[in-house]
Amino acid sequence: MLNFAQKNPLVTISIVVLLMLLIHLDVPNITIMEARNFITARELLQNNDWLLTTMNGEARYQKPPLPTWLTALSGISFGIQSLFALRLPGVLMVLLLAFSLYFLSLKLKLSKIHSLHNSLILVTSFYVIAIINEAPWDIYTHAFMLTALYFLFQVLESDKVIWKQLIYSAFFVGCSIMSKGPVSLYALFLPFLISYGITFKFKNLKKKGLAFIVYIVLFLLVGSWWFVYVRIADADAFLKIASKETGNWSSYNVKPFYYYWSFFTQSGLWTIPAFISLLYPYLIKRVQYTKAYQFSFWWTIIAVVLLSLIPEKKPRYLMPVLIPLAINTGFYIQYLIETFSGLKNKKETIPVYFNFGLISTIAIAFPIAGYFVFNNSLDTFLVSYILTSVAVFSIGIAMLKKLIQKKIQSVFYLTIAFMMAIFIFGLPLSKSFNKNTEYQAINSLHSIEQNSGFKTYSVGEITPELLWDYNGYLKNIFLNNHLLIPSEEKFGLLILNKDVAFIKKELAPNYNLKHLKTYNLNVGSRKKERLIRQLYLVTKK
Repeated sequence: MLNFAQKNPLVTISIVVLLMLLIHLDVPNITIMEARNFITARELLQNNDWLLTTMNGEARYQKPPLPTWLTALSGISFGIQSLFALRLPGVLMVLLLAFSLYFLSLKLKLSKIHSLHNSLILVTSFYVIAIINEAPWDIYTHAFMLTALYFLFQVLESDKVIWKQLIYSAFFVGCSIMSKGPVSLYALFLPFLISYGITFKFKNLKKKGLAFIVYIVLFLLVGSWWFVYVRIADADAFLKIASKETGNWSSYNVKPFYYYWSFFTQSGLWTIPAFISLLYPYLIKRVQYTKAYQFSFWWTIIAVVLLSLIPEKKPRYLMPVLIPLAINTGFYIQYLIETFSGLKNKKETIPVYFNFGLISTIAIAFPIAGYFVFNNSLDTFLVSYILTSVAVFSIGIAMLKKLIQKKIQSVFYLTIAFMMAIFIFGLPLSKSFNKNTEYQAINSLHSIEQNSGFKTYSVGEITPELLWDYNGYLKNIFLNNHLLIPSEEKFGLLILNKDVAFIKKELAPNYNLKHLKTYNLNVGSRKKERLIRQLYLVTKK
């Protein structure tokens, strides 16, 4: 495996990403953010309007449409109701992210194998994987931006203007903006520039001044035309949404400045190596390419500081920090590969034994621990349990053996193999937690509406997961604390449990209410009220 990986780095990256993420791409349950984005793609195709995007028939301009377009194209190819189809472009963005980091690492004068390690660390970091399922559009904006930075780095390093690379970079910056506005400009592009200036200094900036003006104009043209179009075509809705989104940055989900200080834990299996890689006085004396390490270090730290300045904070906003952190961690891994067999200092060896020893222990213990965790579901998931147990147990034993032999490169690849085994064999086991016996999909509502001849409305904004499953429009008739009663003689109402008594009281004088069904999209034992709706048939007295 080692020889193959070293000789075929791009193939290795592709195999890891595609095997890890594609095989069971449709297994994870749909999340609220996914539902919003996939509904927008579905309605884009239904309405045949690729510019004025909607959700539940209402304007949705919170996010630019490039990822929606790519998702819709995948939906056309493989089926718009297929989670595999809708998630596929996100996986390809992870692949683009990994390739871009590999080539950028080469430009930092790192070896092919070192650059490969950086990419493998990145694609096996916890939140890089998790963000595909939690918030798909983030992976687009950061993958496009990292690609842009790869080309921009070449321009910055050259003594003259390289117009081809500059145009490529402008195009991908524009694609990033068309994916999630200026998010990646702030979280990835700006800290990249600052850290580059600190480490490498800007070369012949005066000679490149005009070129960079053209560069800015180009990426603004590519990235901003849709915003201009929507501002003209649907001004009222655009301004209302823009005002709300801008306000969220300072008033929604506000966290303290230090909220992101544990950012390195988002790298999952690489938490301890990532933390040690940030110990600048320790590692700067131990790396071969000091400038490149300084660059990745400052890029990471500055990105965290800039994100910390924004009052609105969420764990997924840290995802772009994992990109330079992967380079940083790669330096530490490379140092261990080259020197660990001869290290005697326990302060250096104990963290390594602890980190990889813990992973190997978890892998070895999985068959027993998994038996108790999945015991009640083994009849259904026996094959997945056996395959996972055999795979991770074997990897754990091999990892422990190589760790004792101090062969860290083998340990590193076995860690990658461990992650792959969990996703390839173990991901179906997650379905064993879908134990809600009261689960009731809302897509069956269409047949009830058809048989009884009524249209259904929602009291309050319908939850995206419910709307996705329904596959239609559910107009909200409760706006500004006022119930807008439909004109039909009979109609259906979807009501939250907490609102049932109030709605009955409001309608009682003139209408009869008959409970028809309870829809419950909770898949696990944890009960989320927002995923439950009571269906009532309302008829005039």
